[in-house]
Amino acid sequence: MKVIHYIKFISLALLLSITVSASCQEDTAVSTEAVTTEVKTNEVEAAEVKSEKFNPAPMIMEHIADAHEFHIAGHLHIPLPCILYNRAEGKLDVFSSSKLEEGYNGYKYSEETEEDKIKHIEREDKAAFLDFSITKNVFSMMVGATLLLLIFFSVAGSYKTRKNQAPKGLQSLIEPLVVFVRDDIAKPGLGKHYEKFLPYLMTAFFFILINNLLGLIPIFPGGANVTGNIAVTLVLALFTGILINVNGTKDYWKHIFTPPVPIPLYILMVPVEVIGVITKPVTLMIRLFANITAGHIIVLSLVSLIFVFGNYNEATDVVGSPAGAGLGSVVAVLFTLFISVIELLVAFIQAFIFTMLSSVFLGMALEEHEHAEHH
Repeated sequence: MKVIHYIKFISLALLLSITVSASCQEDTAVSTEAVTTEVKTNEVEAAEVKSEKFNPAPMIMEHIADAHEFHIAGHLHIPLPCILYNRAEGKLDVFSSSKLEEGYNGYKYSEETEEDKIKHIEREDKAAFLDFSITKNVFSMMVGATLLLLIFFSVAGSYKTRKNQAPKGLQSLIEPLVVFVRDDIAKPGLGKHYEKFLPYLMTAFFFILINNLLGLIPIFPGGANVTGNIAVTLVLALFTGILINVNGTKDYWKHIFTPPVPIPLYILMVPVEVIGVITKPVTLMIRLFANITAGHIIVLSLVSLIFVFGNYNEATDVVGSPAGAGLGSVVAVLFTLFISVIELLVAFIQAFIFTMLSSVFLGMALEEHEHAEHH
């Protein structure tokens, strides 16, 4: 794991250096105009047109951010539906995201009539409506949830039709994962209470895993940074936090508000324990968000190196030889393949860590009760 973190750190540092270099070159590049001379009439007019330098930062931020459309290639986009509740008129407005202008700086139906222009101006305030739009992340979560339902209904059907038989097909792939979550995550963390929380832990594990894997697919309907969106990880962590505090025993709360220390130390210990209640879900939220986002940034950064070296290849008079640029592109492709394989492992590891920590935190909320009964 330390090696993975070192690779991520080095790659992020490389991204920053490339971005700064590209920005500086873009600012200092100047086009050369053709110079004609009256003395040499047979000389052909010459002009050097240098290609625009590729800046990876905007491309990377665009791919890891949420959007109202899927970018396929070039100028080809798949718009998604916008569903806005207009508070002033008390109705839902449903339209394609292709009609949006610069995000939600007002939304319009058409540019043809003066009436529509007035609507566009009046609706510039985002507070004037509630947003229920289907964004890229929302769509990907729907795809992930659909896949989960199809997979587990299919596996459940296989168990019904193939009673007392060896697993086969998809059943043989899913069963080891289910057993892994039960025996290596739920039971060690929750002990005898594992059956009560196993449905939640199983759902969280496979939801995160499926969306992590979909995020590694570069083409539609994949490519969305679902678990790298802090709003998504916030909701997942909030579910765990609610379960922890709802199921916490009297001894759990007693340990927080009346810890087993001398009373004068309550001034120090009670705030620390209360902060601990909050930091558990916050830790889950940030850990999943940061690791998945960093993984996407690293892969996109390494892909960007190909285009950066391509720019260098077109400007060999400034930065080096074409052979060096070609070699750099080959190295970038190899690193991209290597990091992509690592990301497959990370997709599983992050689902495991989130579920394991949820199990451990839930077990800690129940541990005091078991300890009190033992005494």
